[in-house]
Amino acid sequence: MMDSSFWALVALFLFFALLGKLGVHKMVLGALDKRADNIRRELEDARRLRDEAQALLSDYQRRRHEAEAEAEAIVAEARAEAEQLTAETTRALEEMIARRSKLAEEKIAQAESQAIAEVKAKAADLAVSAAEKLLKANVTDKVADTLVVKGIEQVKAGLN
Repeated sequence: MMDSSFWALVALFLFFALLGKLGVHKMVLGALDKRADNIRRELEDARRLRDEAQALLSDYQRRRHEAEAEAEAIVAEARAEAEQLTAETTRALEEMIARRSKLAEEKIAQAESQAIAEVKAKAADLAVSAAEKLLKANVTDKVADTLVVKGIEQVKAGLN
């Protein structure tokens, strides 16, 4: 009598033989190969996507660097323009102050000249008036009157 384990072993071999005859191992291997191909394709897609992402990242980084450089250039240009405008404004302000100072000095000189002329005219009028009073008091005839009038006219003509 044979042991039941022996028959179980024989049944197992027969089962495997039947599976081999039906080509189950080819189906299992085909399914595994198909699965491996799918995994390989997914890995290739993942690599391709990673490469594209890396290319996009480096493109965005390059663009960012270009934008930063452009922004720095714009800021530098704006600073230069601001400095130039400040210099021009300062120069224009200094010129305006110089012009106004010169104009003020000219007005002061003109006012001084006018004041001196007024003082001289007033002094001449007072001198003429005083001379007239002195001559009237000391000279009393018709000749004296003629001399006084001529002297006053000469003094007026000389002072003006």
